[in-house]
Amino acid sequence: MPDINKFIGDTSVYDEAREHLLDLEDWNEDIARAHASELGIELGDAHWEVVNFLRQHYIEHGKTDRARRLTEVLDAHFADKGGTKYLYRLFPDGPILQASRIAGVPAPKDTTQPSFGSAQ
Repeated sequence: MPDINKFIGDTSVYDEAREHLLDLEDWNEDIARAHASELGIELGDAHWEVVNFLRQHYIEHGKTDRARRLTEVLDAHFADKGGTKYLYRLFPDGPILQASRIAGVPAPKDTTQPSFGSAQ
């Protein structure tokens, strides 16, 4: 079991999540496709719906501080399609981690911490 004290204040855990941030104006669908390809994801309409939702959520609400909170928002928005289970089928290594990277928005800093439970 990981020692939580190793992660408190450890910014190296956050480095991967920080890579997701791009200036919103610099992002485009080609960049999204390139990130998706690096992650082994072929973007379909369902993926784009999640990506566009994340971008719009970021524009309207700014950065989400907690991965759990963003998971709840996504789960509620996509509840009619299966919520979190649906999102994990689209983004198997974690919908917050992967979809944020593809969307060019910052993932919450605790997204990559083992206590959150995102696949790594």
